[in-house]
Amino acid sequence: MERVMSKVLEIYIAESGASNPKKIEVAELVSGRGVIGDRYFNETGTFSEKLAGLPDKELTLIESEEIDIFNKKFNFNFSYGDFRRNIVTTGVKLNDLEGKEFMLGSVRLLGVRLCEPCAHLANLLVPEIMPSLVHKTGLRAQIITSGSVSVGNNITA
Repeated sequence: MERVMSKVLEIYIAESGASNPKKIEVAELVSGRGVIGDRYFNETGTFSEKLAGLPDKELTLIESEEIDIFNKKFNFNFSYGDFRRNIVTTGVKLNDLEGKEFMLGSVRLLGVRLCEPCAHLANLLVPEIMPSLVHKTGLRAQIITSGSVSVGNNITA
């Protein structure tokens, strides 16, 4: 029997590495490609060349709780979208899904590896991101089955 683990809180896409993430209610996920309209689907992301052909470029997820803790600790007010991940979750430890298949609504995913903070994100936001959010900025996932994901969808494993 599947266990409801969490929900999709917010969804974001950015058309290019230079553009700001745009909040959307429904995302179309395509196996082998990513999120329609997102920079990595379009091959216009900051790391598109480096990640070309790798399954972990398809989708990124981050826990809302980790962003909330970070904001509170340093008295920041960053939005979830500022962290440039596609899916913002609530109620799950994404690190536990590394190497495992799970469902985002009706879409099957594979947690490929942790999505660690990078110098690019630290340069866009604040340097505190690098030391403070190691192992806390989410998960990179491969899309196994294509489909739609909506805000409020359950995450199950």
